[in-house]
Amino acid sequence: MNNIAIYCGASEGNNLKFKETTMQVGQWLADQGIGLVYGGGGVGLMGILAQATLDAGGSVHGIMPEELFKREVAYKGLTELEIVDNMSIRKARMLESADGCITLPGGPGTLEEASEAFSWAVIGDNSTPVTFLNVNHYYDSLINMFDEMTINGFLAETDRNKLFFSDSLDEIYAFMVSYTPPAVRTYHRD
Repeated sequence: MNNIAIYCGASEGNNLKFKETTMQVGQWLADQGIGLVYGGGGVGLMGILAQATLDAGGSVHGIMPEELFKREVAYKGLTELEIVDNMSIRKARMLESADGCITLPGGPGTLEEASEAFSWAVIGDNSTPVTFLNVNHYYDSLINMFDEMTINGFLAETDRNKLFFSDSLDEIYAFMVSYTPPAVRTYHRD
């Protein structure tokens, strides 16, 4: 693992545990010698993550769409900041630049990015593992939703097993290093 993409909120949320865990993730990345790839923001959990990683001596590569860069929401002082044309390109570049993905608490954008990364894995367009750091049970409802997709025949159990939720960075790392991408989904007409 050279680089890990982290999806997280542009807000801090209202639970101090989110901020504390985000700071621990930054320290953990630096301690492991793993570079951070993230959305480039300087606000919310995004800014906290970048600062914690840099403070611990880590490397931080931000990838930000031009429209957000023009709003001056970029974190100043990153190891590298890449400006791209739009959000779709940002998401693709983050996956191309990373060996795995960890999702921290966040809002609809965070969920959308992680869900797309997993969806792309199922169809064969993303070979990196997608994980969720389930801070303070934040993603319990999402775990249930993916389980319901499986129970109801919308997600194969073998694919469901390729999406990992844990409250432990060590467990997430172990999942990532032993990960094999899902078999590319095929379709059959009745």
